[in-house]
Amino acid sequence: MIYGIGHDIVECQRIKKSVEKLGDRFKDKIFTETEKQYCNQFKLNDYLHYAARFAAKEAFSKAIGTGFSGGFNMKEVGVVNKKSGQPEIELSGSMLEKWGHLKSNLTMSHTDRNAVAIVILETLE
Repeated sequence: MIYGIGHDIVECQRIKKSVEKLGDRFKDKIFTETEKQYCNQFKLNDYLHYAARFAAKEAFSKAIGTGFSGGFNMKEVGVVNKKSGQPEIELSGSMLEKWGHLKSNLTMSHTDRNAVAIVILETLE
């Protein structure tokens, strides 16, 4: 049964400006080590991948119904890729404790201008 659906779109230039202006301080506040390792391998276009992961975090926050409030911890909601390349949400810490009982489905995409993500959460019955 569907618990929640979240969708988000991010302007990639907004993330690029944050990465350029704040560098590691921005990345360390928002992204997991796994996410940073993945995105940093793209050198000149790393911001596109950061933007998609930011959109995924926002979409997840909408799917659980809290937004970025209510104890939402961005670093405890990460995106990892399966061997096939398919992205999936990985929770840790308090986010895992509170929301780990839900099955998450994630899709992401980006162009040079925008990154989008959709999260569908299901109850495991």
